[in-house]
Amino acid sequence: MKLWSLLGNSQKLDGGAMFGNAPRAVWEKWSPPDAQNRIVLACRALLASPLNGKAVLFETGIGAFFEPKLRERYGVVEERHVLLDSLAAAGFSHEDIDVVVLSHLHFDHAGGLLAPWREGAAPSLLFPNATFVVSRGCWERALAPHPRDRASFIPELPGLLEASGRLEIVDGAHCAALGDSVRFHYSDGHTPGLMLAEIVGPESIDGEAHGGVVFCADLIPGRPWVHVPITMGYDRNPELLIDEKRAFLDDKLSRGVHLFFTHDPDCALARVVRDDKGRYGTDHEVPALQARALHA
Repeated sequence: MKLWSLLGNSQKLDGGAMFGNAPRAVWEKWSPPDAQNRIVLACRALLASPLNGKAVLFETGIGAFFEPKLRERYGVVEERHVLLDSLAAAGFSHEDIDVVVLSHLHFDHAGGLLAPWREGAAPSLLFPNATFVVSRGCWERALAPHPRDRASFIPELPGLLEASGRLEIVDGAHCAALGDSVRFHYSDGHTPGLMLAEIVGPESIDGEAHGGVVFCADLIPGRPWVHVPITMGYDRNPELLIDEKRAFLDDKLSRGVHLFFTHDPDCALARVVRDDKGRYGTDHEVPALQARALHA
């Protein structure tokens, strides 16, 4: 099995919102802001193939579905659907993807499911041969968003996914489409039912899988958020998220599972470490994956 990190459309968002209660004097050292206080964010997907005999895409980024006015409002940089270009560079098309795993249905993680915006055209799904894997908690949230995060969802998307006949809603550690090759962890601090997909590693020690890769989604958007107290203003329950993050990192450290970051502009993959004061960090940082073997 090989892994590719695939860049989608990049985004610029307010740094204060992305770093929650951290003061600018702290976060601007990690992510220097522009004149509008915005920081650069990647929307990176992970492609694994063959995984359980299938081409599997973990998330799709923000895509190019926004009309121009909204694209400007939400800081989407490129007009074209960058993920499609990245797939092509890896030797794939969206028609080749057998499974799309979605951590949640916020537009910056699921918008890439949709074809690029065209004036007068209704939203339409790409990936015509894929099973779409979504957690039950995220599905229910997308159907009935809270006023606090309603703007983070694409109103038409649940209907399109359901009408495809290829939607798999899961609430356990595994899904039918991928079997035991992928293990799901869940978090509620950012949004209910956030699903963190771990590609199970090749080693088994005392019955536990070791050496895999986990898609950290918005529990840990990038390296700065590995530091446990750092959360986002977009998180629905920051205190819960901190507790979930600590348990998550402790588990991945103990099992040698690498972290895959969706929003870090400069790092796709890293190993979690902890110093003698108990503070988490990263090393073995990798900017991009190009047909990399899981165990490499």
